[in-house]
Amino acid sequence: QVQLVESGGGLVQTGGSLRLSCTASGRTFSVSSHGMGWFRQAPGKEREFVAAIRWSGGTTYYADSVKGRFTISRDNAKNTVYLQMNSLKPEDTAVYYCAATPPVYTGSYYAAVNYRYWGQGTQVTVSS
Repeated sequence: QVQLVESGGGLVQTGGSLRLSCTASGRTFSVSSHGMGWFRQAPGKEREFVAAIRWSGGTTYYADSVKGRFTISRDNAKNTVYLQMNSLKPEDTAVYYCAATPPVYTGSYYAAVNYRYWGQGTQVTVSS
């Protein structure tokens, strides 16, 4: 059984930073074999793509709204994916979810429907 557990959320002022972590567990699950992504959902809004990292080669993808401010990375030894968030804005306030694609995935990373495993989410609140 695969589990993705997010941590690192909290309350921060505008312009501040947070680093989210997503630690994966499961008998054969490795973040190096799965595409990993971050999505977020604000109250009353649809879940939206934030960032992703390919399982092979480490190519990264970002939503335009976070490009230049957020960085996704992966530590294979810790089976953990990170989302470094800088220059946070009130509009970044949302529940952030970690997600994983099927193994050795070759499709698009932007759509939530393409991810097989999901974490429970961690709240990020940016005060103005």
